[in-house]
Amino acid sequence: MSFVNYVTKEVNCKIVYYGPGLGGKTTNIQYVYQKTSGENRGNMIALNTENERTLFFDFLPLELGEIRGFKTRFHLYTVPGQVFYEASRKLILRGVDGIVFVADSQVEKMEANLESLKSLEKNLIEQGYDLEKMPIVMQWNKRDLPNVTSIKDLSSALNKWKCPEFEAVAVKGDGVFDTLKMISKLVLMNLKGGLN
Repeated sequence: MSFVNYVTKEVNCKIVYYGPGLGGKTTNIQYVYQKTSGENRGNMIALNTENERTLFFDFLPLELGEIRGFKTRFHLYTVPGQVFYEASRKLILRGVDGIVFVADSQVEKMEANLESLKSLEKNLIEQGYDLEKMPIVMQWNKRDLPNVTSIKDLSSALNKWKCPEFEAVAVKGDGVFDTLKMISKLVLMNLKGGLN
């Protein structure tokens, strides 16, 4: 669903970070924002909800390469993790080109991960997306904590599409750019396939 701006010669792609509340979605985007040079980034926009801890969404364009003379600009969004923001999640998913599912590796968060994944699947299907063709990357976040689920168990429970997956400690930046590079690559490959 990327948008082509012929005036600025840009292809705009939308990547949404999805996952349970407090799982690290916002931390990922904040880390990318801090480490991206000023001329390559736009403003980060945060709309705070009634619940102080939740960011409604973050917005960050990144330029990564060209397609047929057009610059590629990525817009990164997070969705609110809490279930009662379902309408906001659906709205933010409109026009999505790729998904990063940020799972919280803590053992006690597996149910929240499963619930969030089910919500993602339902919302994408309702909007007519083909999950087999949607670029998705799984990120197993908070790997530095003591009580974490094994990678094998996370993969078995959450990665039914056999998507690329990365371990991460988003607060330290570990795995953040690996995840972003992979989802960007998948989105571009998908986009180039549609341009042929």
